[in-house]
Amino acid sequence: MKAKFIVIPAAVILGGILLFNFIQSPPLASSEWREYLGGPDRAHYSPLTEITPENVKNLQVAWEYHTRDTTGQMQCNPIIVDGVLYAPTASGQIFALDAASGKELWRYTDSRDPQASNTSRGVTYWADGDDRRILFSAGTWLYALNARTGQLVESFGDKGRVSLRLGLPENAQNKFICSNTPGTIYKDLIVMPVRLSEGPDAAPGHVRAFNVRTGSLAWTFRTIPHPGEAGYETWGKENWKNTDVGAANNWAGMAIDRERGIIYVPTGSAGYDFYGGNRPGNNLYANCLLALDAATGKRKWHFQFVHHDVWDRDLPSPPTLVQVKRDGPDGRPRLIDAVAQITKSGFVFVFDRVTGKSLFPIKEIKVPTNGLPGEVPSATQPVPLRPAPFSRQNIGDNDVNPYAENKEELQARLKSIRHKDQFELPSQEGTLIFPGFDGGGEWGGPAYDAETGLLYINSNEMAWVMRMEPTPKKDELAGLTPGQKVYQINCATCHGAGRKGNPKSGYPSLVDIGTRRDRAYVHTLVKNGKGMMPGFSYLKDGEHEALLAFLFNEEKVEAGGKIAATTFPLPFKMDGYNKFLDQNGYPAISPPWGQLSALNLNTGEYEWKIPLGEFKELIAKGIPPTGCENYGGPVVTAGGVLFIAATKDGMFRAFDKRTGKLLYQTELPAGGFATPSVYEAGGKQYVVIACGGTKLGTKKGDSYVAFALP
Repeated sequence: MKAKFIVIPAAVILGGILLFNFIQSPPLASSEWREYLGGPDRAHYSPLTEITPENVKNLQVAWEYHTRDTTGQMQCNPIIVDGVLYAPTASGQIFALDAASGKELWRYTDSRDPQASNTSRGVTYWADGDDRRILFSAGTWLYALNARTGQLVESFGDKGRVSLRLGLPENAQNKFICSNTPGTIYKDLIVMPVRLSEGPDAAPGHVRAFNVRTGSLAWTFRTIPHPGEAGYETWGKENWKNTDVGAANNWAGMAIDRERGIIYVPTGSAGYDFYGGNRPGNNLYANCLLALDAATGKRKWHFQFVHHDVWDRDLPSPPTLVQVKRDGPDGRPRLIDAVAQITKSGFVFVFDRVTGKSLFPIKEIKVPTNGLPGEVPSATQPVPLRPAPFSRQNIGDNDVNPYAENKEELQARLKSIRHKDQFELPSQEGTLIFPGFDGGGEWGGPAYDAETGLLYINSNEMAWVMRMEPTPKKDELAGLTPGQKVYQINCATCHGAGRKGNPKSGYPSLVDIGTRRDRAYVHTLVKNGKGMMPGFSYLKDGEHEALLAFLFNEEKVEAGGKIAATTFPLPFKMDGYNKFLDQNGYPAISPPWGQLSALNLNTGEYEWKIPLGEFKELIAKGIPPTGCENYGGPVVTAGGVLFIAATKDGMFRAFDKRTGKLLYQTELPAGGFATPSVYEAGGKQYVVIACGGTKLGTKKGDSYVAFALP
């Protein structure tokens, strides 16, 4: 059944300035959800009006589709085109459903590489007449399917797929690469985000466009400049060809102004994430918003949000194309086409789309420079003076969880580590990372409503503790077996020296892994990665086998065996990803622990802020809602409702977009760590959310659930 196509009447467009009684008007949009996050502007916006603040309380489950796949997380924002919903399962199997009934139409699994699966946030649709394609990534490949049949498009690349390593240097061909986020279409091109290792083994994060019809490489923008290219001087000499310097990649996705032919690309940090003594300088184009010519990849402008990043301050989500009201030279209000970028640090930066000029004042502030030996940190960092941050910036000595049973212990721990400033540098005594490694702002990204001028941002308030330690010298590893050496150098950071993992931080135990997985599966997992785990393809065959023998408790060689594990090439490495928690597993800092904020982009002021999520057991004790960790973004509608799942408590909620008042909530079959999609099919408005759970230690799920009015 086909969805109706509705277009909102356009206001007058003149010289790039839109005037309509001096009131912002919603952008052109349809009743479908044809692209990731709703459209090329990544605004998470729907023009549909059937569901309103008055009737949203009557929502019911319209259909539920079980994917029959619980092998990982589901973070997908489905697309809906011509009455068909397209999305992946947890392991990346692509399926098509009738969007009105949830009935499966087709399903695709690649038999050539069945374990090359990574967490997927969606797929991309492209059409030219009767040639209609679904593009998606799995493992190291970009695929093209016939949208009607789910069959491979044999003329695309190598019988339907092309390597995501295409166009990378020769020394990066064996390094980890995948893509979690859908690509962005411009005419016959798809520009692909890629996820890379965050260690010193990272490949360079060059931005690349592929031809949608053939799979051939169309253009490359090098984010680690070569000699003679702008920005080369911001890296150490010859860093462009060093194997221990890489990344500066776009993994979060992009936004595009198709009328102007400009694609907006946010990038992440340089590798290694937490020590940069081998990459002195500001490291352009890491941690930048790049405005590129979508046809050629040539740079139009850029802005760097973090100089010489050593905190993993990747830009966490696609930017959002917005309009900001300003008084013109004649005193009359005008609308400026702008691009807004949220950050893990809790900031919102807003730029003119064409010139890159900031629409709010930005100041370079002095920051600590007492880094690790060999480190050359930046003495300043850019901070917007307005809007105010949507996340707290500092934690004081007494800002610990007032409900914690070990409050004094937490205060003592806080005083023993660096914590006065969010730009405190990595250290051996320990540094509080707040906003945390996941933000602040995270990959779900904000929603934007042109009618109100509000940007809706969900955010985390979780602190982490980073402690750096000297890299073990070869003689310090002499007493270990070969497998222990490989594990200590490559795996202990996340899974711990004793293989017990850190479930509270999302890292599973590897103790007795052989009782849960077979050897072949773990070998493929270590090589290719899965979900949010990177692959370790750079390990030699002997190292792979030694690691497997250690994990499966099968080592039979004596300590000090002949295999010498690949050493960590830098003088310092982080000891692990550790959240700052109280003895009961709650955040060790004072609430709120998760928020939803509505920022007026015209004034730079917040209309409202509320805690997002709760712990039922704390509510039962009379403690007010604290908010909780949340992953996945909101959507906002012309009908006046904002929908969001995202929270650890597994709820799906609807709020009044103008006031933040809670209008509706229901418990999902599993946590919805994803962004909903809103669409119309068969004359009815639907809201659909992926319910995969799994993240943050929550129960697993396998379903997509669609809600509608009776």
